[in-house]
Amino acid sequence: QVQLVESGGGLVQAGGSLRLSCAASGFTLANYLIGWFRQAPGKEREDVSCISSNSGSITYADSVKGRFTISRDNAKNTVYLQMNSLEPGDTGVYYCATTCTNIRLEYDYWGQGTQVTVSS
Repeated sequence: QVQLVESGGGLVQAGGSLRLSCAASGFTLANYLIGWFRQAPGKEREDVSCISSNSGSITYADSVKGRFTISRDNAKNTVYLQMNSLEPGDTGVYYCATTCTNIRLEYDYWGQGTQVTVSS
């Protein structure tokens, strides 16, 4: 089976931390850009972060700079998103994908998402 699976979401108080994982099954992530996206209820999906195949290029949305850190371990077929100093505005479903463009195309792999809820 070929899929991406996000994990690590949950309920956390403002100021807390979570680490999300994006694990590949049935294929290797080594040659793929991996992007993190999120979607809050009633809002459009938005970019969160992107990492190149060799970690040489990393980008963050302005809203998460200084608080979130993306990393990858290609040997484990996993990309991580460390989220610190969480705010209620970070609430949403977080997705990872084999693209850093916020367009869902049939030939890209997307995970099912993991819920992050930040309470105040």
